Amino acid sequence: MSAELLPAVEIEPERPADAAVILMHGLGADGHDFETLVFELKLPPGPAIRWVFPHAPIRPVTLNGGMPMRAWFDIIGLDRRSEEDEAGIRESGAGIRALVDREKDRGLPAERIVLAGFSQGGAMALHTALRETERLAGVLALSTYLPLARTLEAEAHPANAAVPVFMAHGTEDPIVPLPLGVGSRDRLRAQGYPVDWHTYPMPHSVCAEEVADIREWLLEVLPVS
Repeated sequence: MSAELLPAVEIEPERPADAAVILMHGLGADGHDFETLVFELKLPPGPAIRWVFPHAPIRPVTLNGGMPMRAWFDIIGLDRRSEEDEAGIRESGAGIRALVDREKDRGLPAERIVLAGFSQGGAMALHTALRETERLAGVLALSTYLPLARTLEAEAHPANAAVPVFMAHGTEDPIVPLPLGVGSRDRLRAQGYPVDWHTYPMPHSVCAEEVADIREWLLEVLPVS
């Protein structure tokens, strides 16, 4: 593999896995942050999903006064004019691709793998999936935005030109403002991506209605094999 495997929390299904969801946490959290989602979704026994929750490396974050914390990349600001940590984004993307490769080594085809994430983790899911060289099952991007948007058209891989994208955002989000998510949605749609867009009356979080919609979407993109 081209990158060292990220440490991760894994939840195995009761029967041999026939699909996987790799879900990246938000800034300052860790792989345990979304463990409860597995149970909240109340999914049926099929598809048999292996859940992988990687831990981001610890690094200083400029937006938080340089404090070291788990972060997929440094954040200078949450404004489209802000400088982006391109090196950090690409480094984390390589780590996430290594996790995708591991699932393929375990016997899962790429088309049975979903890349998912919340906030900064959702940004990484979008960045990585749209450049992946084999068709994935889908991209789940929650309360987030599209990083390195200026390079996507040149770097996007045709294999995932029509990959299903579920994007959701809180209308009262004070951390990743709704217009940032809307702008990312519009940019993706302008490049032909089929974005399934949802908003909920919530802050920077996840709500029950959103979980129900995620459940429905997962069962569509990961049909029983």
